[in-house]
Amino acid sequence: MKPVSSPFGQPLDRVDGPLKVTGQAQYAAEFPLPGLLYGSVVNSSIARGRIVRIDSSAAEAVPGVVLVLTHQNRPPIASYDEPYEDDDAAEGSPFRPLYNDRILYSGQPIALVVADNLELARYAGSLVRVEYEREPHRTDLISELETMHKAPAELPDPRGDADGALARARFKVDVEYSTPVEHHNPMEPHASTVHYFPEGNLEIHDKTQGVQNCMRYLEGVFDMEGKIRILSPFVGGAFGSGLRPQYQLTLAVMAALKLKRSVRVALKRQQMFTFGYRPRTVQRLAIAAGANGQLEAITHQAIGQTSRFEDFTEHEVEWSGMLYKCPNVRLDYQLVPLDVYTPLDMRAPGATIGVYALESAMDELAYAAGVDPVQLRLTNFAERNANEGKPYSSKELRQCYEQGAERFGWSRRTMEPRSMRDGNHLIGWGMATGVWEAMQMPAAAKACLEPDGRLVVSSATSDIGTGTYTVMTQIAAAAMGLPMEQVEFRLGDSNLSQAPLEGGSFTVSSVGTAVQQACDALQQKLLDTAQQSPVSPFTGAKLDDVEFVDGQMRLKASPAHSIEIAQIVAVGGVVEAEASAKPDEKRDEYSTATHSAVFVEVRVDEALGTVKVRRAVSAVAAGRVVNPKTAGNQVVGGVVWGIGQALHEETMIDHNLGRYMNHNLAEYHVPVNADIGEIDVIFVEEKDEIVNALGSKGVGEIGIVGVAAAVANAIYHATGKRIRDLPITLDKLL
Repeated sequence: MKPVSSPFGQPLDRVDGPLKVTGQAQYAAEFPLPGLLYGSVVNSSIARGRIVRIDSSAAEAVPGVVLVLTHQNRPPIASYDEPYEDDDAAEGSPFRPLYNDRILYSGQPIALVVADNLELARYAGSLVRVEYEREPHRTDLISELETMHKAPAELPDPRGDADGALARARFKVDVEYSTPVEHHNPMEPHASTVHYFPEGNLEIHDKTQGVQNCMRYLEGVFDMEGKIRILSPFVGGAFGSGLRPQYQLTLAVMAALKLKRSVRVALKRQQMFTFGYRPRTVQRLAIAAGANGQLEAITHQAIGQTSRFEDFTEHEVEWSGMLYKCPNVRLDYQLVPLDVYTPLDMRAPGATIGVYALESAMDELAYAAGVDPVQLRLTNFAERNANEGKPYSSKELRQCYEQGAERFGWSRRTMEPRSMRDGNHLIGWGMATGVWEAMQMPAAAKACLEPDGRLVVSSATSDIGTGTYTVMTQIAAAAMGLPMEQVEFRLGDSNLSQAPLEGGSFTVSSVGTAVQQACDALQQKLLDTAQQSPVSPFTGAKLDDVEFVDGQMRLKASPAHSIEIAQIVAVGGVVEAEASAKPDEKRDEYSTATHSAVFVEVRVDEALGTVKVRRAVSAVAAGRVVNPKTAGNQVVGGVVWGIGQALHEETMIDHNLGRYMNHNLAEYHVPVNADIGEIDVIFVEEKDEIVNALGSKGVGEIGIVGVAAAVANAIYHATGKRIRDLPITLDKLL
């Protein structure tokens, strides 16, 4: 057999790539079913009030229309009086589509038109007439600040005397930053295809980041335990929008149960703006330092919007208490309830917003104290997480600063704003730190050796484009000493081994550890099988005495004594093992986090105020990287989004109507190829034997954190104008 080099740590192509580029990968709205009906959602046109009357007669008269489902004729639902929560629910009462006549926000689903085809359903939906009783609505965070209340978040206790230290400090910055509402807008809109079986069971293709979460949610809502299977083999992006079951899933199941037919409900792009989003925030940050640049005090208050029925919280201010060494810190987090839908986790939730404010303020402090921005951060480097009072399991952030600055050429930067230019363009160089928690969740996986020698590994996780298929295949192939092409990883099926939601950058550390442990258990079974012969050279050997290399099991002390894995399977039949993994207790004594340093160059047209990010360098310390290629893709995508956050993205609302105005991809601005310059990703070597068995920390989130601040800081360096309200559009610069 040709020697197999370990795929772990190699920049391999995605194993699911050929299916995607040839169009063979099927998404939630692409699975054909016999006799399939199509549903189109009708959304409310007011932000608050109640439905007086729904006239669906014109829609029902259209040939091919089968049903107009409303709160008045929906099937009975087990838990609608006691709302059933999902794994990512916020504190409060989850939204229940078609619950009653109350309107809680503009865009709320109020009817589902079901017809023989999608075009008929959408046309008939336009004929539904709704009479409302309007009530005054409140959708503007700024005008409702007096209604704010403390967020139900576990913040670290204040330490020291922040106010006193601020009053005494030689250098200080006391400023306010604001960020807008942003919507996820992945390429694949949300959709659910419900296959109804005559015995009442449902098999559902759903666009989700957690098939088992959706299954449990539907089982609870409809009292159908053991009767629902969720499938989601491919997801066209999600960024957090699939963490909670979205309303199209519930509506599709309602219609299928009422009609005893298979039903598909796919949302239009405009309807992607009718559920969760990144919340609008206002942040007040005061930060002070002594003559040597050493931090003396930080106070950070964040005020975010939420719905009236749930209190959405995220980690917005904690970063200010942990990223730098500072003896006096006070953190506060408030929420303002509005007549809007509940916000939702969105790539690096909380950190994207909170670190933007912190890192912008650090840049302002650097200028106030006359200290280089990188040097200010090195001066205040934290060896311990002061919020938790724990040392880090690993932290190569210093190397991120050093390697990122060297690759970028930071030493050539002049400190003075407006001091670097190229013709009509002002040149700005800015930087920021990034941070994200390195989490691990309980997960399980199964490994099975088939009679033909193939290894099939499975877990009910998802792949939202992050490369899960590929890295899990790499982990299994490396563990068993098999070539990649001989290993298959299966996911996206609620019937598979338990897995957490795919989010938070913890899939590799959670599911990957379970895959590793399942392979370890499989190795033990193979050894047990090989030892059944009394003349076996493996008699008396322990698992530590053997190795799995090149498709063989062999003795480490005597490699000549080996046996093909396929031969063991041929003798013993199918060999399989399942393992559950959870965070090791040794993590309890440490704080675990991924870190980065982001360097950005902008070119600002002095006359027009247009901004171009010419290049960016992101140096990331994320433990052991399973696949630098897929991980690099994630960081590049995060940098692009961070540029979008800084310069483009903003969901604009007409507060008179309580309705989003730019709910499409023509007017909701995101970066395109022409907006993006060179992006250079560095993975700083970082060894961590505590964070998990793989030593991996995950990179899905870290790529975006700090980027918006680096861009804003670069714009200040270029222009001398400090814009604290995102996005930084040319009207604000001019």
